[in-house]
Amino acid sequence: MLRLRLLEWYRACRRDLPWRRTSDPYPIWLAETMLQQTRVAAVLPYYERFLERFPSPAALAAAPEAEILAMWAGLGYYSRARNLHKAAIQIHDAGAFPGSLDAIRALPGVGDYTAAAVGSIAFHIPIVVVDGNVLRVIARLTGDSGDIGSQITRRRIRNHAQTLLDPRCPGDFNQALMELGATLCLPRDPQCGRCPWEHVCEAHARGIERELPVKLRKQTLRREHRTIAIAERNGSLLLRQRGPGDSLMPGFWELPELHELGGDVRAEIIGRFRHSITVHDYHCDVVKSEVVSRPAGFRWVNRKRLETIPLSTVARKALALRARALDNK
Repeated sequence: MLRLRLLEWYRACRRDLPWRRTSDPYPIWLAETMLQQTRVAAVLPYYERFLERFPSPAALAAAPEAEILAMWAGLGYYSRARNLHKAAIQIHDAGAFPGSLDAIRALPGVGDYTAAAVGSIAFHIPIVVVDGNVLRVIARLTGDSGDIGSQITRRRIRNHAQTLLDPRCPGDFNQALMELGATLCLPRDPQCGRCPWEHVCEAHARGIERELPVKLRKQTLRREHRTIAIAERNGSLLLRQRGPGDSLMPGFWELPELHELGGDVRAEIIGRFRHSITVHDYHCDVVKSEVVSRPAGFRWVNRKRLETIPLSTVARKALALRARALDNK
């Protein structure tokens, strides 16, 4: 009965997302990779552009990494793009997308979640998918007050979800469970009155739906201040490309920080923005600056090239702020 209620709700109320209109494992894999720690609204334009430019594993395998990173720029977690490229080369060399759970899991960058999602949706493998949405839904359904940061709790929730899985349509069931968490069983404002499992939900019966799931471990953001300098000369910008040994987005181009331009340089404040990534909370001042001499490691890059090279997210935000300041003059 639980399966039936959930699937009926999903088929009537699901969002119309482009990766749900296909059973081809390639676009499903692409979507699931992009959706890792990223909102659907942010993914949609990237997914459509990416799939148009790279419609198959062969097209993605043949592309230079710099072009892939440039198209990915702004989506974050850039190791995902590099792993997609490596995996596409393996898939192309093998002649087909792998069809077993172990073989999908062996692709670069693919973890248990992505392997289960692609395997169940594209190949009907009866394996449950567990993401943050599923953890929340099942913790509330069962009234589980265990810490979802604990592997013991996660394993217990996964096992319970696996018992609920409909082996006849595992892909639809997994998507329905994730959709329930994404649209109704929300973290702060659960829409219990619209939920197909309202009458069997233990947390709702006990009035503790807003208290679950429990997550005891919290990371504290480290606040840092940076001053990003935009230096221009004859239609070119001063930029630096991160080297292959750089732990933070190697291959991406970035603007200098003001202190890297030397001692006595004139700078005019343009504006400020905030940028958070993992445990870092950056508060960035953006300045227009002059350069007396080009610092080591930097080069002048013509503005016309900016659409073809991968820019760091901080550089993109700073340049967008500069463009808005010019428009407002």
